[in-house]
Amino acid sequence: MNVVVLVSGGGTNLQSLIDYEKSAAECPYKIVAVCSNTKNAFALERTKKAGIPAFVKSPFSVMGKQAAQNASREQKNAAVSDAVFELCKEFRADLIVLAGYLSVLCGKIISEYEGKIINLHPALLPKFGGVGMWGENVHRAVLASGEKESGCTVHFVDGGCDTGKILIQKKVSVLPGDTVESLYARIAPKEHEAIVEAVLMLCK
Repeated sequence: MNVVVLVSGGGTNLQSLIDYEKSAAECPYKIVAVCSNTKNAFALERTKKAGIPAFVKSPFSVMGKQAAQNASREQKNAAVSDAVFELCKEFRADLIVLAGYLSVLCGKIISEYEGKIINLHPALLPKFGGVGMWGENVHRAVLASGEKESGCTVHFVDGGCDTGKILIQKKVSVLPGDTVESLYARIAPKEHEAIVEAVLMLCK
């Protein structure tokens, strides 16, 4: 399966997919392209080091500076989504993986790739999902709520935000005295496992 991975940050989950592809005797997927919605994402450095085509599809790059400055969030998301859709068609993507991607996809890409887009979320959905719930924000909210466990979720992407059907969840205990950093440190390895497991599941 041809996989296009969408990223925004450090790319540790992308790295897990790259490492599995390189180490597996017969890997059923190939990462054909990586696309970021921000030009400074370290994930792009990982991509280039792995010899994978890397692209930036940000509001500024696809709309132009002036138009992007005057556009609403919805208009920016639509423009970026359409640009990502064209990229996925160009690389004949069978599966689109959101690995720490901080833009909401909408429009044609959702309908054309229905059941073929997955997202990794750093909490146990449906709790702690939705707009603004990403990265440290999620872990901070989990700790503030007094939850006894957290973890990560891989789910299908639909027209909502973190609302699609759940594929995989992995859990960790929330410990007394946990900080955002200590909780993330235990969840991160689970994320790396879950993203690879989900892709392999869909390949089968």
